Amino acid sequence: MTLPDLLRATNTNSTLDRPALLEAARNYVEAAKAPNTRRAYRTQWKTFAAWCARYGRESLPAAPATLALFLTDRAQGGLKVASLALGLSAIRAAHFDAGLADPAANPEVRTVWEGIRRTHGAAQRCAAPLTGDAVRAVVAALPLGTLRSARDRALVLVGFGGAFRRSELVALNVEDLAFDPARGVVVRVRRSKTDQTAEGADVAIPFGSQPEVCAVRALEAWRAASCVEEGALFRAVDRHGRVGGRLDGRDVARTLKELAARAGLAPALVSGHSLRAGLATTAALAGRSDRAIMAQGRWKSRTMVDRYVRTADAWRDNASAGLL
Repeated sequence: MTLPDLLRATNTNSTLDRPALLEAARNYVEAAKAPNTRRAYRTQWKTFAAWCARYGRESLPAAPATLALFLTDRAQGGLKVASLALGLSAIRAAHFDAGLADPAANPEVRTVWEGIRRTHGAAQRCAAPLTGDAVRAVVAALPLGTLRSARDRALVLVGFGGAFRRSELVALNVEDLAFDPARGVVVRVRRSKTDQTAEGADVAIPFGSQPEVCAVRALEAWRAASCVEEGALFRAVDRHGRVGGRLDGRDVARTLKELAARAGLAPALVSGHSLRAGLATTAALAGRSDRAIMAQGRWKSRTMVDRYVRTADAWRDNASAGLL
């Protein structure tokens, strides 16, 4: 049932059926999911619908047997469990939006899905952390005197110091910065992956002890050189040194890989998440408390933080160290 149909079915007052009200309701429906989620779901749904058409099966509503066979076929084709899970979420969302029963709730489908996960499941791949030493190497390898280098230095150091996700970095505006001459800068994160209702969070980044790797000084230098006074903080810079529009998450990942290669690190292991992972790992190695690490990275759960702490502890408190 479409939104106008639903409104008409639940209220006979025709004054509610106004174009402006319906449009506002549609906008709220759109806002219920992040744009990236909507795009991913659309892509996954097209894949499922095409598969159903190829084999002469109905996609909406989909019979439980159809969904079970689709998952099996895709798993046999080598698709990763994480990609299958995204497709399954998209199919469930399409049925929910249409007011139809969820085919994934069928016991047989659930059994097939659990079997796929047990057979093909793999440990979640974590981004290689850009630890403090790696960040220093990356910054040291930047050429001097270019606008692109000023931006990249600020991007790396702010991303590390605030344990930011790449989506959080590119969403920052100049207006989100509050400089404290004595302490550093407070960065306002207005929305994040774990804060879809935009409650927001303030992240304090103190002055660094060494000017060349100080996030606050790098941020001030980028702003002064780029003359960016409002709007998007991190922007594209072309080969002529012209400042363009806001970066996106893919730009951050691509930039980090390029910088890692220049510094002699393995770019294939680096992702847009490496700065966030690097801050957590470096802080754990330095003996910072779990509470402080979780607060800086806005982690809601201890699961990921515990993983970084275990990695740090494996080196810091290693039973074989010094035995030979």
